[in-house]
Amino acid sequence: MGHVEAVCTSHKKGIVKKAQPEIICKQGWGIEGDAHAGDWHRQISLLAGESIDTVKETLPTLKDGAFAENIITRGIELTALKIGDCLKVGSDVLLEITQIGKECHNSGCAIKKATGDCIMPKEGLFSKVIEGGIIKTKDSICLIK
Repeated sequence: MGHVEAVCTSHKKGIVKKAQPEIICKQGWGIEGDAHAGDWHRQISLLAGESIDTVKETLPTLKDGAFAENIITRGIELTALKIGDCLKVGSDVLLEITQIGKECHNSGCAIKKATGDCIMPKEGLFSKVIEGGIIKTKDSICLIK
């Protein structure tokens, strides 16, 4: 079982998200107050903290949310998940994986321009909220079969 390392939001698309103490997830909508919330398949994005660590070897000043990710995980193998898999986060939230990877904006985000590569197109996961609730740092996260 893994855990949530950080939760991040932004009020506008295309900008770096900022770490928050908690997020409120609405069923069928996404994160309250986040620019990516809505009635579509990419309501919440996830990225593994272990993957971010490899980028920090080149860019050590990266902050949580730099990849525009909503949830940073630790201790769960996100790259092994498939579309349709479900994650239980904390005691209430259920997320369904809907997409794997997404191309960076404008032919490459700032991270890709600085390092020559970006992990989001290969390792970023997108999900929709099946059951809502609150997610906080250190909440558990696990695959539901």
